[in-house]
Amino acid sequence: MQVVYEDNHIIIVSKRSGEIVQGDKTGDEPLSETVKQYIKEKYGKPGEVFLGVVHRLDRPVSGLVVFARTSKALTRLNKMFAEGDVHKTYWAITKNTPKEPEGTLTHWIVRNEQQNKSYAYDKEKPHAKKAILHYRVIGHSDNYSLIEVRLLTGRHHQIRCQLAAMGCPIKGDLKYGAPRSNPDGSISLLSRRMEFVHPVSKENICVEAPLPDDPLWQLVRLA
Repeated sequence: MQVVYEDNHIIIVSKRSGEIVQGDKTGDEPLSETVKQYIKEKYGKPGEVFLGVVHRLDRPVSGLVVFARTSKALTRLNKMFAEGDVHKTYWAITKNTPKEPEGTLTHWIVRNEQQNKSYAYDKEKPHAKKAILHYRVIGHSDNYSLIEVRLLTGRHHQIRCQLAAMGCPIKGDLKYGAPRSNPDGSISLLSRRMEFVHPVSKENICVEAPLPDDPLWQLVRLA
C-alpha cells in the first residue's frame, strides 16, 4: 500500500494486486484494516479508527482506492460515486489491439453470481445493466497495447468484460479469455487516475497511481 493523498476527511492509497479492499470470506486482512492501522499509528489515535469504504477494486487489479476518514465525507463520497461525479481513468495492457484506436463501447452486462463473472451483450437482456466506457490506445510494445479507459458507468467487472467482448482481453485475465496468467496472479489493469471535487473543502483533487513493479508497464511506451 502506498498513500498518494491524505487530509482530515479522505485518504487515497494505491493498492497492490492481490490485496482485497474490504473483508471477505477468505479471511485475509483487507486494505481497509491496513489503512486503519496506518492512521492509528501515524496520528496516535486511541480506540477504533473510523474509515469508510466507498468503492472497491477487484483483487487482481492495482491502483487507486479512496477511503473516507469522516462520516461527513463518507456520505458525500457515496453520493458522488453513485452519481458519476468521481472521474476514473484506468490503464490496461492487452495482447490484441482494437480495430479502432479510439471509441466508445456500449453493452448490456449480466452478472453471474455463482461464477463471479459478467457477460456482455450487444442488445438488452432481462436483468442486464447498461455499461458504457470510452477507450483509446495510448501506447504499445512489440507484443502488447496500452489502452486508456474512462468509465462512464460502474458495473461488475465492466472493463474486463467489455474489453474482452471487443476481442482484447486484459493480459493475465484468464477469467475473460487471456491465454496465460501473470506470474503473480495479477491482471494488467491499473486504476491510474482519479479526479473529483473534494467532498468537504470543494477543492479539485487529481491523483495518479504509480505504475506496478512488472517491467512490462515500463516497456509499453506511450504513443
